Amino acid sequence: MPQIEGCEAYRVAMPRGRRPESILVRLTGADGAVGWGEVAVPEEAAGAAPAWADIAERMAPALIGLDWDRPEDVSAVADLGTSGAASAVDTACWDLWCRGRGEPLAHALGGTRTSIVTAARISPEPLLETVVSRVNRAVGAGHTRVTVEIRPGWDVEPVREIRAAYPALALVADARHGYAETPAHLDALAALDGYGVTAVERPFAADDLAAHARLQGRMDAAVAPDIGDRDTLEAAIDLGAGRALNLRLGRFGGLTAARAAHDRAYAAGWDVWCTGAGAFGIGQSAAVALAALPGVTLPSEVTDPAGGPVFVTPPVRSSGGVVGVPLTQPGLGHVIDEDAIARLAREHHRLPA
Repeated sequence: MPQIEGCEAYRVAMPRGRRPESILVRLTGADGAVGWGEVAVPEEAAGAAPAWADIAERMAPALIGLDWDRPEDVSAVADLGTSGAASAVDTACWDLWCRGRGEPLAHALGGTRTSIVTAARISPEPLLETVVSRVNRAVGAGHTRVTVEIRPGWDVEPVREIRAAYPALALVADARHGYAETPAHLDALAALDGYGVTAVERPFAADDLAAHARLQGRMDAAVAPDIGDRDTLEAAIDLGAGRALNLRLGRFGGLTAARAAHDRAYAAGWDVWCTGAGAFGIGQSAAVALAALPGVTLPSEVTDPAGGPVFVTPPVRSSGGVVGVPLTQPGLGHVIDEDAIARLAREHHRLPA
């Protein structure tokens, strides 16, 4: 594999609306091939600072001139940063490697699907009517699974209303670590079983696998702990702390680690789905390639929101609840609008300068 001759990082914000931010990584090989990766910037006060420093100060210098044959060989560089920074770099390496070989990313990862069945996520709303209306729009767009975010005191009632309106809809309740092992919280989570939820995601603190195991023993629905590395996944499988895994690229540190987690969860009989991250289409397109793996058994949240700016062509959009896996173009399979990204960049770092 030719050496990596250039590494650029862009901190980019959307031009309007809530202005979500991403850090984009662009790698250039000696043969002229280019690979892209993306990490969504968290909204908390620290924002882009940790991931930006990891990429600009540590990972980019380590990539220049690196000898590698396969993307897995870059794991030592990925270890220099947070999981989000590692995800952007790892994805860019996979894209660069595949484009240099003329191979679609999904095939290189071992994907077997030509299209992905899509899901939608519904954020908490103050009114039940609003929640049901948003679910109605998602179902009307063809999504066959919906994730609804819940919290203590706002859990059974919205799930009951959604289920009454859509008896056959696959439904995941994402608790975002908001529950504890109190009788009231446990009763509320167990009550969701009565409405046929597919999974309860992230009910407790991520490091409390024992609590997840006790809840799984009480529920028919799958519990989906917040897992971001292979060791935690192994521990969760050994403890019986769940039966479902949400593969988030930024959480696992990229495609290499996420594919290994998929393989292990699939072998253990767990259900798997994928979630893309970032507003610029690169993270979503990488998640589409990952979702083509054979063990991804549930509809995945991998599409860009309709109506927003488009930075990759073709856009990663669902049509009738399905998004195609790009199999006629190498790498991610999309053309990146590099000029638009450069115009929106708040920061730009390039090596060599």
